[in-house]
Amino acid sequence: MLNIKNVAWVVFFLPMVALANVSEFQLENGLKLIVKEDHRAPVVVSQVWYKVGSSYEHNGITGISHMLEHMMFKGTKHLEPNEFSHIIAENGGEQNAFTGQDYTAYFQKLHKDRLEVSFKHEADRMRNLIIDPEELLKEREVVTEERRMRTDDNPQSLLREQFSAAAFVSSPYHWPVIGWMNDIKHYQAEDLRAWYKKWYAPNNATLVVVGDVSPKAVLALAKKYFGPLKAEKIAALKPQVEITQKGLRQVEVKAPAELPYLMMGWKVPSVTTVDKDQEWEPYALEVLANVLDGGNSARFAKQLVREQQVAASVGAGNSLFSRLSDLFIVVGTPANEKSVDDLKKAIIEQISQLKNQPVSHEELARVKAQVVANAVYEKDSVFYQAMQIGMLETIGVDWQVGEQYVDNINAVTAEQVQAVANKYFNNDLLTVGELVPLPLDGHRPVSSAGGQYVH
Repeated sequence: MLNIKNVAWVVFFLPMVALANVSEFQLENGLKLIVKEDHRAPVVVSQVWYKVGSSYEHNGITGISHMLEHMMFKGTKHLEPNEFSHIIAENGGEQNAFTGQDYTAYFQKLHKDRLEVSFKHEADRMRNLIIDPEELLKEREVVTEERRMRTDDNPQSLLREQFSAAAFVSSPYHWPVIGWMNDIKHYQAEDLRAWYKKWYAPNNATLVVVGDVSPKAVLALAKKYFGPLKAEKIAALKPQVEITQKGLRQVEVKAPAELPYLMMGWKVPSVTTVDKDQEWEPYALEVLANVLDGGNSARFAKQLVREQQVAASVGAGNSLFSRLSDLFIVVGTPANEKSVDDLKKAIIEQISQLKNQPVSHEELARVKAQVVANAVYEKDSVFYQAMQIGMLETIGVDWQVGEQYVDNINAVTAEQVQAVANKYFNNDLLTVGELVPLPLDGHRPVSSAGGQYVH
């Protein structure tokens, strides 16, 4: 690991673009810096995104990206374990980190005058992390307990994990972000050191800053603290393409639970994997998801919950922004005296209607207005703005795609919604998962959790 005190500055940088109050730079060591000005409040969000997550892993070390995220708080050559967090708190800020399938990110939210504190210590742990075997043993116990709470004792999460393992065979989306329990229990310090050295380098990272800042001042700080860091040779990933599905896949999970639960997922392209002449398809799928599940006036809520009363709850979501092809997922809980089969039939009927009849002009306009309103509302948050930029850059999409989201949604036609429904919603691309409740016997399962793992 590199001691930054012994390295001469690297002050060379390449200005790349300035658009929509966004300035982009690249340091000579490969670090990409993106600064977005938002002067509504004297705050700043700083995020460091690494191109590594669970989809970069392999059997035997599943979940190691998440484990390393935990260890990044356990000290460097210059800081004691958890000292970074105390320093941020003493400066009136907050920080955390999260791991997903395609990225690991670390963030701080501070007053704009305290950005240097963030940069100094993030640069330090980018290259100077100490992975102590005793600290690793402690943190392994923390993560195993996290897995028990969030997955093993959570029937819906347990189904979701088995569902993904059935839906994906050769794609690394096959395993969970937190990893398989057996792998978690057998991480060694050397495994973590090798993973850290392989992926944690300036040329594998994007630094995103959003808030009441000057791009020139942020660049000067980035040159001061991140500029001296040495680049690494980053190995190119092997192609990780899911094998062609040849028919319906089904998985059943039996676990103590209060209610049954249904998951249905169809394989669909993301913005990174769709054919160039079909780039509209992920956006048409996004609109389709909102036709089905876009609030109280959407088809699922109106027809399945209120009118047919076949569902206690039902929702749909499209994986628009993923590094690899992903799933369009529908989940739901049947209403009292209704079965999972009843709910599944009702969902298929809704899909059939989309295949056979184009969405009306009025419904399409309402859905688009809602999607656009949500997108505009989310940009009120400086944290979300940084999240969007960092996530897009890290999965291999230019951040400007986020700025084009509203235009791409507004361009979707009723015929395109019908076309993607007919192309992707068929049994050859479908995986169905069912949670079969077992008696609770005094055991109360924990509530469902999301797909990212936060430190």
